Amino acid sequence: MTTKKPTIVFCHGIWADGSCFSKVIPALQADGHEVIAVQYSLESYEEDLATVKRTLNRVGSPVLLVGHSYGGATITGAGMDDRVAGLVYIAAVAPDAGETVQDQLNKYPSDIFSCVEVADNLAWMLPSGTKFFAGDLPEAEQKLVWATLFPPNVDLFNEQKLTADQVAWRSKPSWYVLATRDHTVHPDLQRWVSSRMGAKVTEVASSHVPMLSQPDVVIGVIREAAAAVQNG
Repeated sequence: MTTKKPTIVFCHGIWADGSCFSKVIPALQADGHEVIAVQYSLESYEEDLATVKRTLNRVGSPVLLVGHSYGGATITGAGMDDRVAGLVYIAAVAPDAGETVQDQLNKYPSDIFSCVEVADNLAWMLPSGTKFFAGDLPEAEQKLVWATLFPPNVDLFNEQKLTADQVAWRSKPSWYVLATRDHTVHPDLQRWVSSRMGAKVTEVASSHVPMLSQPDVVIGVIREAAAAVQNG
């Protein structure tokens, strides 16, 4: 048991950066948490994982890792660090040993990939894709999401294959925010991975970005996880 509030470290998905957590960070800071959002390149899973680990070196422990979408893969790999006390997944993938993100997405195809164009070895979301990515946001916010999108390397989802001793959700307590109206990471995929990991699940009727469209729900789950980590 620790009396120190855990540090909250956020890990973003594709077509995003750390600013996608801007609606939840202030409330957690007001609660007294140290908070930081990792900014990685989406060029290589190994480099993204290394960036998360370098970030852990810059904050206090214990740490609660929070991953959105592809960020679920980075917190799964980085979460084995002894300083990490718990994991929160937001509409996220969560690979097991030997799986890639693409393996998981192939199980439950979603609509967003009909609105993706590959150029310069990057996967760009077309403007029409925001209806599948962030369709419950006001139009002006959807346009902002698209204007600030951060495209991944086209091979990113096929890269990572963790070993059994690199899968943090097997040994760390986990929470999961399940977006039931998600057209990017299929809700059935979210149900499958969250059930497999034995996470405490909170369902929310939102698009792929509940931290933007339903921030109070996401804040509530993170607060619950932080309290459990601090008191457990």
